[in-house]
Amino acid sequence: MNHQITIKNRLWIVRNDHTFLGEGRVELLQTIDQLGSITKAAKKMQMSYLKAWKLVQSMNMSSQKPLVIRLSGGKGGGGTTLTEQGYKAINLYRDICQKNLEVTQHFKQRLLEF
Repeated sequence: MNHQITIKNRLWIVRNDHTFLGEGRVELLQTIDQLGSITKAAKKMQMSYLKAWKLVQSMNMSSQKPLVIRLSGGKGGGGTTLTEQGYKAINLYRDICQKNLEVTQHFKQRLLEF
């Protein structure tokens, strides 16, 4: 009898009892980077601006350096951009997820023995 085995997990990074990074937060950072705006990112992700803003504030407060900064309006208008720290956070989260997947796959192979 052939049984399919799947291991499912989601990864959150918690700092001082508060969620710092997770899949949705990293997606928000990437969407902000792509669109240059929290408002546009929130709309694309079908979330309220207030929720997106609170997530950004939470990540900024949990990090030693801000991940996202808002640019003041002017001739070209304002906007939002990721900092170097923001890009590092995304890359580190993705690296951790990749290693997590590798470990999960290793144990999935071992589970096939049962």
